[in-house]
Amino acid sequence: MTNSIRIISGSAHPAFAAQVCRHLGVELCKTRVVRFSNENILVQIEENVRESDAFVIQPSCPPVSDGIVELLITIDALKHASARRITAVLPYFPYARSDKKDQPRISITARLMADLLETAGADRVLTMDLHSPQVQGFFRIPVDQLQAGPILCDHLRNTRDLSDFVLVAGDVGEAKEIGGYANRLNLPIAIVDKRRDGDDEKPRAVALIGDVAGKRALIVDDEIASGGTLMEATAYLLNQGATAVEAAAVHPVLSGQSVERIAESPLGSLVVSDSIPLAPEKRIDKIETCSVTQLFADAIKAIHSGSSISTLFR
Repeated sequence: MTNSIRIISGSAHPAFAAQVCRHLGVELCKTRVVRFSNENILVQIEENVRESDAFVIQPSCPPVSDGIVELLITIDALKHASARRITAVLPYFPYARSDKKDQPRISITARLMADLLETAGADRVLTMDLHSPQVQGFFRIPVDQLQAGPILCDHLRNTRDLSDFVLVAGDVGEAKEIGGYANRLNLPIAIVDKRRDGDDEKPRAVALIGDVAGKRALIVDDEIASGGTLMEATAYLLNQGATAVEAAAVHPVLSGQSVERIAESPLGSLVVSDSIPLAPEKRIDKIETCSVTQLFADAIKAIHSGSSISTLFR
């Protein structure tokens, strides 16, 4: 049992953890989660994990707060069960957008999440496509950030003729990240100048940098939440002469009425990863899913063996 890989799944995305286990050829560690009538949570590790290399898989998805508390309790349980090393595997990092103090008297909650994970006993973190790379600097433990871009690009290249496509950043902040997609797909870039007033999730497209006239526009972003940015950009690009609009986003948060908006919109399709589980009612024909479980399995194997993860960044 010494130094064996143990994969522990939280309640957030058990199908993801099960698929990672299949790729690794290991069994999922048995756990028990009890939610009492007073809303307290009990997590029990039902197998011996002494001196093991434990990986706890728990992306941030509804109910977000319950998932975070369950993750912290699980890490603490593993620590007191004498696991040799504990890695928090967070395909989608909690409070990833709260990475700076852009209003008076608010919390930089992504930094708080880092503090909580370290305090609970995590020895390292494995995540994917952080909203802002500086979140890695919030930790004093090792953090590995995987990238879903190559997998999404492979899917796009294999399912579409990209000869008349142009990549579009939904806002100026996404312009830097879109460069990786442009290099892999050898496509031109355009940028939507978007403005947002307050926290109302109602962005306004005010200008376009680049040209989309007569081309198929492919909007790329790290995540899609309410869908407001995507819907505004889609309508704006069509008004600017794009013949069609599609989108690709790593994390399918898809909160509120976003799925209904997508279904009723002129958006042709949305390609996402499986970093967050999609409820059955969200699995509409317009949404295509690419699995990143093999990527995480390879990263877990590399971390366990002490080999380089940089080979996964192609």
